[in-house]
Amino acid sequence: MGKPVAIGEAKTNLSKLVEKAERGEEVVIRRGSKPVAKLIRYERPDRVLFGALKGKIKIGEGFEDPLSEFDEYR
Repeated sequence: MGKPVAIGEAKTNLSKLVEKAERGEEVVIRRGSKPVAKLIRYERPDRVLFGALKGKIKIGEGFEDPLSEFDEYR
């Protein structure tokens, strides 16, 4: 991680800072002397496909049974 960048400098050099982030560098942006934000590379989350949990979840016997004798009157 390099030296923190002032907000004004970050606005002027945003494209260059994004390129750094794309390469995996963390860019810290500061307001005055206080760090306030971090620019990092976006990591796309793994996609969850339908059926991804197939075989990993079991539904027990009686799952669909009424909870009590009064449920049938609702």
